[in-house]
Amino acid sequence: MRMGSGVPKQFLLLHEHPVLWYTLDTFLAAYDDLQIVLVVPAGYEQDAKSAIGFQAAGGRIVMVTGGDTRFHSVRNGLEKIRGTAGPETIIFVHDGVRCLVSADLIRRCYEQAVKVGSAVPVVDCRDSVRLVDGEGGSKPIDRSRIKMVQTPQTFRSDILLGAYTLDHQEAFTDEATVVEIAGHEVHLIEGEQTNIKITTPEDIMVAEFYLSHRTGHGSRL
Repeated sequence: MRMGSGVPKQFLLLHEHPVLWYTLDTFLAAYDDLQIVLVVPAGYEQDAKSAIGFQAAGGRIVMVTGGDTRFHSVRNGLEKIRGTAGPETIIFVHDGVRCLVSADLIRRCYEQAVKVGSAVPVVDCRDSVRLVDGEGGSKPIDRSRIKMVQTPQTFRSDILLGAYTLDHQEAFTDEATVVEIAGHEVHLIEGEQTNIKITTPEDIMVAEFYLSHRTGHGSRL
């Protein structure tokens, strides 16, 4: 069952804060000099300002309006820093509703991107997988070769900014596909099983459970 709420999921309450608050808090805690470009759905700017208002380090966050697709939203965010980010700057692109991301994963992505240019977190597929053909038949796929992709997808700025000069294509499902089509190799890194994407009411319950069982504030672990 999907969420069913008219409010974007990043603004739903999780304990005493919006989902987005936990995401922002973790990134702000990961690095003291990290700056955030928050891409917000049109019409929800005030909700985003309220979420930012809870942040002690709110001055490190700037806000831009998103686009019609993920690609266009990311490009809007990148335009905010184009011309000011150096070629060695590391850029994270993260789903705001992945509120259980850890500072450790953020740091590991950063360190790998510095070394090889990119870090895309993935986890193993735990379920059996079948490929369905156009006639309704199916066949099994070796799940050991399947990886579930997460965020933050992390890139050196010269790679990501250059890739986002391309025109939009239907094949662009995430930042990694854009970078690959632009001619760059994508390097994977181990993600976290708890780094879930809030999509259903059950996901909110899972997130509440994990937050309740962390020591201190979960994002600071």
